[in-house]
Amino acid sequence: MDGDTLHPIGELARRTGLTVKTIRFYSDRGIVAPVERSPAGYRLYTVDAVARLDLVRTLRDLGVDLPTIRRVVERELPVPEVAAVHAEALAVQIRVLRLRYAVLTAVAERGLTAEESDLMHRLARLSEEERRGLVGDFLDAVFEGLGADSAFAGIRRSMTPEVSGDPEAEQVRAWVEWAELAMDPDFRACVRRMAQDHATEQPRGGAAVLRRDVGAVVRDRVGPVLADGVEPASPRADPVVAALAAHCAHVLGRPDDAELRRLLLARLGRMGDRRRDRYVEVLAVINGWPAPESLSAVFDWAAQAVRVRLERRGTGGRRP
Repeated sequence: MDGDTLHPIGELARRTGLTVKTIRFYSDRGIVAPVERSPAGYRLYTVDAVARLDLVRTLRDLGVDLPTIRRVVERELPVPEVAAVHAEALAVQIRVLRLRYAVLTAVAERGLTAEESDLMHRLARLSEEERRGLVGDFLDAVFEGLGADSAFAGIRRSMTPEVSGDPEAEQVRAWVEWAELAMDPDFRACVRRMAQDHATEQPRGGAAVLRRDVGAVVRDRVGPVLADGVEPASPRADPVVAALAAHCAHVLGRPDDAELRRLLLARLGRMGDRRRDRYVEVLAVINGWPAPESLSAVFDWAAQAVRVRLERRGTGGRRP
């Protein structure tokens, strides 16, 4: 098929792999028009029709609409420009599909109800501005009025999720779970109490450096004995509890008595909340950080050890 030879529609179909019906459809819309008709009324095409049809099929496979294709084949639009536009459109579709995949797999894994599934969809589809609003609302509820110095602000930043513009499916699922935690009034209140605990442990006078909190001391003191298999009620745990109580007494400026140990027990209970661990885990996924170490076992051990010694004193373990 070359030169000035004219060819019937059946020959085009054979050369391009398209059906006669499809070629006739494009022909009727002026995208690949015949140059003339035979005496019997059959459409005849030049060799250029093969190249046009190949281009049309490629653009249709990319999802380009027919009006745009007509402009391309008539050379009103350059192919690279059309390809760039549709590449961006495909990128948007990929992000949407990734979002749907993340939500559907989360629904399947967690066995959610229809209402919970709807909530997940709505959370996952929040705009960037809406996500920032939700994050800011949660962090304000936790930290408002507790300190404006740069060191304390660093804690707020360390608890802030940064959702990328093109998150992976795992990050989308983590974001949805973060949002569910952030909107839970009970969890907000618990985190607020932990932030208040931390604030009361800090030196007065606007110092820019934060004092080591009880949580860090618990981790360092309890971690080794927990790894050694020491039971919370064991006499070997006495020095650990004494050290924790002494640190708490020092930072709060009060004696190590039953009331202080009840305060310590209450703080350990809040720090050992499983939701706190989960918050840190999903935050790491969202922000692309290394997986954090779980501290729930450490806080549980410390709380049991303090409670046992309170009960031995006969003071009970009621929370303040």
